[in-house]
Amino acid sequence: MASPVTKSRICVVDDDLDVLSSLRFLLETEGFDVRTFRSGAAMLDAAVTEQFDCFVLDFKMPNMSGIAIANRLRDRNVSAPIILITGYPDESIRTNATVAGINLVLFKPDAEESLASQIRAAVQRNSHAGQRLR
Repeated sequence: MASPVTKSRICVVDDDLDVLSSLRFLLETEGFDVRTFRSGAAMLDAAVTEQFDCFVLDFKMPNMSGIAIANRLRDRNVSAPIILITGYPDESIRTNATVAGINLVLFKPDAEESLASQIRAAVQRNSHAGQRLR
């Protein structure tokens, strides 16, 4: 009997409930196990006890930006890939994201078209990197 395929666990953080619902639907339709949060603080609390294969963060949110969340995750030695989604096509965002350890920046509205494939690629790269470290 074959073992069931484990779904990649994806964490999505966005303060906009409509965007959050849309991303959840899109990613669940693509076969991911999705957990959503409306704030960085709530997600960081959950990330203490839960493990995720990839994080999808909105850039601009009240109280804590996606870059600030990424900094906190990397400070906790979280190695899972982080994808930042933004509606602001500004090169300084990409530069700051790289410094924060963010793996990829996707610009809205095109982000949804490639998000699932970008997550799969990032999770696969990360799992291969983990195998090389063992």
